Parts: sequence; C-alpha cells; structure tokens
Amino acid sequence: MSQNYKDTLNLPRTEFPMKANLAGREPEMLKMWEETRLYQQIQKSREGRELFVLHDGPPFANGDVHMGTALNKILKDFVVKSQTMLGKRAPYIPGWDCHGLPIEYKVVKESRALSPLEVRKKCEAFARKYINIQREQFKRVGVFGDWEGPYLTMDPKYEAEILRAFAVFVEEGLVYQAQKPVFWSTGAQTALAEAEVEYQERDDAAVYVKFPLTEESQRVFDYQRPINLVIWTTTPWTLPANLAVAFNPRMNYFIVERGTESYILGQTAHKVPLVGSISLHEPGALYGTSVKNEVLSQLTYQHPFLDRTGKVLAADFVTPDTGTGLVHIAPGHGADDYNLGKDNNLPILSPVDDHGRLTEEAGLPSLTGKYVFDANADIVNLLRERGMLLGEQNFHHSYPYCWRSKTPIIFRNVEQFFIRIDELRDKALNAIHTEVKWIPAWGENRIAGTVESRPDWVISRQRSWGVPLPVFYSKEGEAILDAKIIRKLADLVAERGSNIWFELSDADLAKRLGLPPGTTKRNDTIDVWIDSGVSHKAVCALHPELRDPADMYLEATDQHRGWFQSSLLTSVALNNRAPYKTCVTHGFVVDLDGKKISKSGTYEKPTVADHFVGRYGADLLRLWASSIDYTADVPFSEEMFTRLGDTYRRIRNTLRILLGNLYDFTPHPALSPSRGEAESQPVGARSRLYPARGEDEGEGSAGMTLIDRWILERMDEVIRDCRSAYEAFEFHKVYHTLNQFCAVDLSSLYIDITKDRMYCDGPDSPRRRATQVAMHEIFDALCRLLAPILAFTAEEAWRHSEAGGSVHLEEFPQPQHRHNDAGAQVAELLRLRSVIGQAIERARQEKLIGNTLEARVVLNSDSDVTEKIDQEELEEFFIVSDLTIHQAKEASVSVTKTPYKKCARCWRHRPTVGTSKAHPDLCDRCESVVTSGKTTSERGGRDD
Repeated sequence: MSQNYKDTLNLPRTEFPMKANLAGREPEMLKMWEETRLYQQIQKSREGRELFVLHDGPPFANGDVHMGTALNKILKDFVVKSQTMLGKRAPYIPGWDCHGLPIEYKVVKESRALSPLEVRKKCEAFARKYINIQREQFKRVGVFGDWEGPYLTMDPKYEAEILRAFAVFVEEGLVYQAQKPVFWSTGAQTALAEAEVEYQERDDAAVYVKFPLTEESQRVFDYQRPINLVIWTTTPWTLPANLAVAFNPRMNYFIVERGTESYILGQTAHKVPLVGSISLHEPGALYGTSVKNEVLSQLTYQHPFLDRTGKVLAADFVTPDTGTGLVHIAPGHGADDYNLGKDNNLPILSPVDDHGRLTEEAGLPSLTGKYVFDANADIVNLLRERGMLLGEQNFHHSYPYCWRSKTPIIFRNVEQFFIRIDELRDKALNAIHTEVKWIPAWGENRIAGTVESRPDWVISRQRSWGVPLPVFYSKEGEAILDAKIIRKLADLVAERGSNIWFELSDADLAKRLGLPPGTTKRNDTIDVWIDSGVSHKAVCALHPELRDPADMYLEATDQHRGWFQSSLLTSVALNNRAPYKTCVTHGFVVDLDGKKISKSGTYEKPTVADHFVGRYGADLLRLWASSIDYTADVPFSEEMFTRLGDTYRRIRNTLRILLGNLYDFTPHPALSPSRGEAESQPVGARSRLYPARGEDEGEGSAGMTLIDRWILERMDEVIRDCRSAYEAFEFHKVYHTLNQFCAVDLSSLYIDITKDRMYCDGPDSPRRRATQVAMHEIFDALCRLLAPILAFTAEEAWRHSEAGGSVHLEEFPQPQHRHNDAGAQVAELLRLRSVIGQAIERARQEKLIGNTLEARVVLNSDSDVTEKIDQEELEEFFIVSDLTIHQAKEASVSVTKTPYKKCARCWRHRPTVGTSKAHPDLCDRCESVVTSGKTTSERGGRDD
C-alpha cells in the first residue's frame, strides 16, 4: 500500500479566512483605524505633496443614509483614496446642510404652534441627532475623512460667512425686492427655488373656454354672430385672476363660424375640439376669415364669469404646440404672464393665500377659502353654467411639486427678495465653458442650459430654520439693505449664532447694529441653497488644509440645478470665477425597473444603507459602487449583491491563495515593501520587489519560467490600466480589470499551472522560489490597487501578510519596463493548450482516460515556441504528465492512455515511478524532495 505523503507537500497555509464575515469583522477594523488615527497618519505621510481637494457637497441631516447618499459618499471616497495612493495629499472635510425646509418640515409636523425660536431649537437638536447618526453610517462604509472636524452650515462661524457673502451681493447691486410670481409650496407655506422643485406625472382637467368680445370689439368685424376668443388651460383655478389674452404675432389667426357663434383661434399643430366634437385647424389647413395682428392687438373681451374686461396682447411665448394659439394671462400666477402684465401696466392679481386657498379677491364668495386644486371642478361647473365651456378633457402631464411636502406647487405673486441672475449669467456661462472640466462631458450642456433659462433667484424664505434674511425696515416700512450693517450682524452671529436675530427685540438689535430707533426686522430666512452655495468661501477658502477653487465637486445629476449651480453663481458673484476645476456627475440609484430610490421617496423595499451593510458588509457596497458606470443611472437590487458576492469571493480567494503560497517565503530584506532599507524611502515609492529577467536579477528571479515572466508582464499591464482608470475616475474599469486578472490570469492560469511546483517541488527549489517572488509582487500590487475599492478586505489581507502598517498608507505600484516577449509566447501556448484540452476531453468522453494526468499527449506543434521551451516546462504549462512534441505545419493532437505509473505524491504519471527501491511509488522529483528531509512540515513551516 502506498504511503501517505500529504505531510511532505508544501500545501498553502494562511490564517486569512476564506469566509469573509464582513459584517462582523469590519467594525473591528474600523475601531483599529480610529485608535491608530489612520486618517491623520495618511495626511502626515503626504505632507509636502501635491494637493488635491475634493470638496464635499453637504447632505441634509434629516434621516438615515440611503443608498443614493451612500453611493455618493463611496464614490468620493474612491476619489480621495485613489488620489492619495497616486501620491497626492487629498484631505477630505465632510460637511452637512443643517438649515432649511427638509428639517423644519419634519419638526413642525411633530410639534405644532411653536414660536420661531422654539422651532429653531428643536431643528438644531434634530439636525445634530442625524449628523451623529449619518457620521457613523458614513464611517461604517469605510469613508475616510476628518470626522472630528466636519463643517456644519449651522455653526455660528459658517453662518457669519453666509451673511458676509450676502453683504457682497448687496454691494454689487445683485439683491432686490419685488412682488412677482414664484414657486410657492402650499404644503410648506414658503417660496421655493427652482432646485427645490421636483416633477411628478398627474392628470388634470384641461378646458376650452370662450371669452366673448366686448361690444366695441365686436363692431370691428362685419359679423352678425357673437365672436369669442377661445383659450385652453390646464389650471381653471387661475381664471379668476385672468386679466388678458395673449397671441403670437408670428402665427396665423382666423374667425371660424360654428353654429350660432364665431370663434377666433390660431392655426395650431393639433385639432381643437369644440361643441359637438367638431375639430378645426389641422396643420397646414386654413379655415375661416384671417384676422390680422394689428386688429387682434386692439381687441378687448368680457371675462367669462366676472364683471371685468381684458385686453388682447402680443407675446412671443405663445406656441402652436398645444391649445388654441391664444393663452389666458394671469400676471399673478406665472413668470411669462407677470412679465407681459408688467410690460403692459396690468395689475398683479393673485387671489390665493399661503395655504393655496382662494381669497375674497377672486370675486367668487362661494369658493373663498377653498384649496385651488379642489376648486378646479367648481370653476369648470361655473363655466358650464354660464355657457362658456366649449370642451373638457383629461390631460396627463408633468407638474411641479414641492420637494419636501410632496404637494403640487402653484405660481403665486408674493413680495420676495431676489438675486439678479442676468448680472451673473454671462460670466457663469463663460466659466462653464472655459474653466471647468465636466465628467461626463454632457454635464456642460446640462448646466449651461439650466443657467441660460434660469429666472432671478428667489432667496427669501417664509420659514424659521435658517440664517435670517438681513433686511431691516424703516419706520415708513422701506427695506434697508446695507452691507456695512450686514457685516456687523455677521460679527454678532459669529459670536452668538443666528438665534440672536430671534432672541433680541427689534430695538435691542437695532441699537447693537447702530440703526435708527423704530427700525424693525422680519423673520424671513435665506434660501438654504445660498447656505451650501457659499461653502467654497466658508470652507475651502478658510480651511487651512483646503483651497478655493477646489479640484473637484462630485454629486448626483440633480445638482446641475442645485449645488453645482448655486456654488457657481455665488462664486462668480464673489470671485468672478468657478469654485471648481472639475465637476463629476453620477446618476440616480434606481431599481431594476428604473424607479428612482431616494430618502424622501416611497420605495417599498429597504433603501437604507445600514440594512445592506449589516447583511452583506461595507465592502460589498463598495464593490457594487465600483462595478457600475456611475455616469448613468445606477441599478440596484438584492439580486445584484448576490451576484457581486461571487466576484468578491473570487477576489478574496485569490488573495488567500497567494498568501497561502507565501507562508514560507521571506522577501529580500533590502527590497521588502516594509522592512530594511526600504523604510528610508518615501511611502509607496519603494522599488518593486524583484526585477524582471534581463535586469539586475534579485534572489529567486533566476528560476523564473516563461509563465512567471508572463504573469509579471500581465501585472504591469494591470497596474498601468488601473492607474490610468483611477486618474480618469473610471472606477468600473478598475473593477473589470482586477476581476479579469484574478479570475482568468491568476486563478485559471497562473495559480493552476504553478500548483504542482508550489506544492510538490522542494521548498527551496529555484522555480518554486521564483514563483513566490512573482506571487509576492502580485499580492503586494493587488492589495494596493484594491485598497480604494475594497478598503476593508485589502487592509485585512495586507495585515495577514505581515507587511506592516496599513495598506492605506501606501502608494499604487508603478509598472516596470520588462523587455521580453513572454506575452506573445504564452498566447501561442494557450492556443495549443486549447487544442490539447479539446483532444483530452474527447478521450475522456470515449473512456480512454479518466483524468488529464492519465493522458499521453502527442502534440504536432505549428509554433516555434515549443522549440524554445524545455519539455518539463511545457508539461507543466499544459498540465499533462506524458508529452511528446513534433513540429508540424498544422497543430493537431492525439491522446492515448499513458503506460506510466502514477506518483503517489504529485499524482503525475512519470516513467521514473517504480524505479526506486526505497520509494517505488514516487517519481524521481518527489523521491528527491522526500529523502532530502527539507519538506516544510519537517522544518516547522517558515523558511527563516
């Protein structure tokens, strides 16, 4: 019976566990990072290096971190870690947006009838609670940063900088007060900025309404029938505020007779239904009598249900795409309507209160106090009763909603403060096109489009939780906008916080600021988009580790209307330039059906990052974030984590096999990445472990075979590709490159091919040691390249290698210039290996052999590579025991069963098995190892 030689094999040994148990093991590593102050170590190790500043866009401190925010923070961490490992100093100062509607809305919902000061105190406590919660959640996903010193927009010193910036806006003449329609949230009772509006699909009643001409205008035409203007609207509730009807002077208009009446309407791009389902004006068709522009502009009409007349006015914004070519104008309920009304001296009527209810000004006593969207049906019925309704239809469209209360917004005329965008627009567009790199490139056109079309910025808010709007009012009620006074207020706020505005009486505050007696203040606050928008001034310009402009802003695509734009506009106003050099945009996290997943959404499945971290571990989330092209919307599902688990296990197992095969290997001390002379070199700038053949060969490299040289060549390609992808912020390319390298080049080829030499050769055999040299270099490079993505796993593997310190203190490896043709030769051998594999598989199916090692292979080779490589190396490469090679013009293979006996130790069928009297069941190689007494088990493991 054969002896059991298992104990004589150099089987892999490592304490690096196969089972990751990330959810349990990662918190231990987090604790170690905090105790060793790893982030501070990293910053110290990069002193004097080139600075790279990624400025953190502040999330709202109003709930747990959901998957969208987790993606954002992880992508930022990829940037910071990779820039650090590329050799730069990349500090990361996280921040939080603390003021504003998202927080106040939740607080007020829970506690009614609070004074402004009580609201503010509860909001601050609420914000601090979630800052602490989110801070731990961000740290838990492996994000490095100065978590002890984040920036908070509610810190008194930050609030003071908001006011100082506002003072500059006032000095530049950018701030003005006006009464005009703004986005108004009836749910939150405040004006909204454009970035605070989201759009939802909804159905509304669209109506065709006739506006009878006055008798005077009727006489202009030689018509016996009554003549009516025909308008179309999806907001019947705005009809009480109608003061005019608009037409487009570039369109054609006609009088059309139907039944007992006549109608004026435009030539539109669709059919207009009228009474009796009659349709008019298909594209290109002319019906009725033409009406000239100069006639239209002289007409007046009678309001369909109020005792009021209106004018017909020319307006370019009227289009033929929908409706009748005539638009009802309510200057108090729309931007275009307002501007047209202002140009024509119309009153600005807006008979709606803060809650979106019709007031007495609407002239409809029965509807006073009714919510405008509920009043739609009443208005339609009133039109029907008066005989003014020509048609009604359901209209499905996208409508603006308040981002926080989730209620439909209205355009409402309210006295507010604004910033003049026209004064900033050209400079902002120039900065977009000439100063900033946009990733992806389409970001440039998207933000340029939003800036081009943006109206003046509504900056006042009728809320309590925010920085007070620093406007005072004289005894006569005139607004006082004074930059010097605002700066004095900023100094007070820096000392005592912005609550001082609400704590001090009007008289006390006026006295402290040197304002005349009788001066008053109000409780409006500044738009929070100014809070975060001036962070380039309040944080980057003032923090000693940062700089303004920042190298990068990185946020989701909605920030082209939000923080990207508010930062740009405030920076142009303050500094006449952009606040960033590069803007990176990522998509939204969506489910497999494309539905957006967000903190404020109604998505039913778990969306909180903690759920997935607790179940899969942070490194799985990080792997997910690296696996997708973040420039498009990012798909997300539980099933994806299951699939990513396979990839993660493959990578982890690769690291484990490499570690296991290095258990008895000690790198050359002078070239070790963590010992000896290398310690005197800059971190991460140390020499590669061993040179390639042809250079000054180090210990172990003399035994390198073709496959060793090839894998080091491939590793250099991987290093080049990964460094390039990291530099371009293309993290999905890093993921695919490393996954391919681990799965194919290492696991399927290199590790498989060298398994026999690693396990069965003598521990000190030249080719085994050479392979360990290669594996050590590969392991070292893999850990570093994986570190920004698999932050925990790379660290865990690094520490098991006894390299010393943290992998996050290292730099990425540099590719070597290895001048050999190993790649081309291996490509030829892989082609022949495929031919051999097919022949062996046929022989196995025909029951000629049981497994590959039983095969006698005769290869007719059409490649000269097989003449350059010795027999033993080729047998190892093809993983066969018995190989004969003949040169031929065409590759072919024949397979029979080998007559040689199987070695009890290496399981190869060799001609020398049975020739030894002492060990008749061993081949000569295995007998030599066993009889030499130099097995690793007999020497106690490590080769020290």
